[in-house]
Amino acid sequence: MERKKNKQQKLHLRKGDTVKVLSGNSKGKEGQVLEVFIAKQRAIVEGVNIVSKHTKPSATNPNGGIEKTEAPIHVSNLMVKDPASGEFARTGKKVNSEGKLERYFKTKSN
Repeated sequence: MERKKNKQQKLHLRKGDTVKVLSGNSKGKEGQVLEVFIAKQRAIVEGVNIVSKHTKPSATNPNGGIEKTEAPIHVSNLMVKDPASGEFARTGKKVNSEGKLERYFKTKSN
């Protein structure tokens, strides 16, 4: 019998990480990851990739109008900040002494 493979790809960032935008209109901005969409490989970052969204008048919002919200940005355009050193670095995964998979940062010292 063949083993089932995990179809969902693991990403280098997770909710709550501080990230820096590497390319696009928001290049150079920093923010915290609010939400991650693993299947689409996108993330919503606080204060980054702001778009104007037009809303129709409704019972809850009688005036309608234009809302400014964060739109998802592709994870390849984001670099994670290492909480220990405070630098932005690439990440990798390795098995620790307890046999669990953990994330590590590939800084200049590593």
